[in-house]
Amino acid sequence: MGLVSQPAPYGRPAPGRQATPHAGSTTPPPAAGRGTPSPAARPLPGRRLRPAVILRHTLAWLVGLLWIVPFLGILMSALRPQAELIHGWWQLGQVTISAENFVRAWNHPTAPMGEGIRNSLLVVVPSTVLPLLIASLAAYGFLRSRARVRTPLFALIILLLAVPQQMVAIPLFRILRDLGFINSYAGLVVTHTAWALPWMIMFLRNYFATLPREVEEAALLDGAGRLQIFWHVILPLSLPGLASAAALQLTWAWNDFFMALILLYEPTRLVATQRIPLLRGQYHVDWGILTAASVLTIAVPILVFALLQRYYVRGLIGWTLK
Repeated sequence: MGLVSQPAPYGRPAPGRQATPHAGSTTPPPAAGRGTPSPAARPLPGRRLRPAVILRHTLAWLVGLLWIVPFLGILMSALRPQAELIHGWWQLGQVTISAENFVRAWNHPTAPMGEGIRNSLLVVVPSTVLPLLIASLAAYGFLRSRARVRTPLFALIILLLAVPQQMVAIPLFRILRDLGFINSYAGLVVTHTAWALPWMIMFLRNYFATLPREVEEAALLDGAGRLQIFWHVILPLSLPGLASAAALQLTWAWNDFFMALILLYEPTRLVATQRIPLLRGQYHVDWGILTAASVLTIAVPILVFALLQRYYVRGLIGWTLK
């Protein structure tokens, strides 16, 4: 008479079988044997490449130092009197820190930088807000529109990124001259706005594509229109992308010299970048005033990046991680 296997009691494995924990069981797995090292005791892969890690960090510090040395030279030249800069700003035998160069540059009789920074702000603020508003609307339209011309029109906008400013300088000057926008801030604002739209539309369209569409569908079910969804759903969710685009556009518009040189020529209307070359004398160059004016000019973009750093980084890498 054959033997009949009896079922094992609950909680005990059958003879000759290994206990297998259930999916919902909280019983810990059996400990590793003496010959098998635990995962915590295994050497990390990064520890074997310690010389390579040190080399990478060393190269990164060297590159950062190469980037910051010119700025240190400008800052030291701006903070020290002219007599200490004759033999080079790196000579530290006698160092006198003073803000006199900044005061002289701010109130310069020929090209006061205080007036230039005010003029730059009058140009840069609308040149950042207007393209950001127009490009965000256009980017959302390109993303959700079902028109057949959407793809070729978007490709045409991308191709406009390859057009250099020098190619359109003369036609742009003639058009703005006929419109009466020469030597006015409105002409420069229109130019910066038109020049920023292609890359902003591409950037924001790709960023909007990473947003969850379920939120828009829920808003549609609640009776919201596309414009309401854009203002109350898309824009609040896109603050990192909008901050990144605003920081980039503000920096490019602030540092612009070519378009301002073409469109503005009245001395009282010149922006900050146009006034720096005017601080050079005919027979003498005061490097203290010149470098102080440069520091005043670059202070605004640096401040903007410092304030928007968190949103700027999230916005730049956000649409690349989808």
